[in-house]
Amino acid sequence: MSEYYYPQRMGRIILLAMEEVLGREGMRAILRQASLASYLDNLPEARSDKTFPFETLSRLVASLEQAYGPQSGRGTALRIGRSCFQYGLREYGSMLGLTEMAFRLLPLSSKLSVGSKAFADLFNKHTDQIVCVEKKEGKIFWRIERCPLCWGRHATEPACLLAVGLLQESLYWLSGGKIFNVEETTCIALGEPACTIVIDQSPIS
Repeated sequence: MSEYYYPQRMGRIILLAMEEVLGREGMRAILRQASLASYLDNLPEARSDKTFPFETLSRLVASLEQAYGPQSGRGTALRIGRSCFQYGLREYGSMLGLTEMAFRLLPLSSKLSVGSKAFADLFNKHTDQIVCVEKKEGKIFWRIERCPLCWGRHATEPACLLAVGLLQESLYWLSGGKIFNVEETTCIALGEPACTIVIDQSPIS
């Protein structure tokens, strides 16, 4: 079992997003596939104690690929990540300061800088995930040095599409509906030292 955890509240957000994307029966099938039947009728509570294991989240993501195939499974994880953002905003928006009027009035470049740092701080302070953010050459590098999504996994392609989807949706919200290129370029599941998600600071549209 993993020695690292998310708070129960974040585990609940992920499972609610999974149910929204897959439907109730689809989510139940994934929980059975992942040998996590204890969550079938007993979602984590909205508490801040860190007791939702990295291993559990990794198994959920892996089960999407097993159930739907690698490509469709990763696409589904992406959609779940996007859905996670709205649930997460309700739970953590005021804590992050992203719903304050002062933040909403910032220029886009400042929103991206402030928002990416606020997101990283949320994970670093309230979970056992380690995130570093760096800006250079018109890009934001979101580097996960301890990643729950591919915890204990070995893959042939980057496996953290749920995080990519979360960041895509957060950028869409921060920018008032603009679309950004977001791509995972390195992954611990590929034997690399960190999971790196690269964000172009200029929107596609």
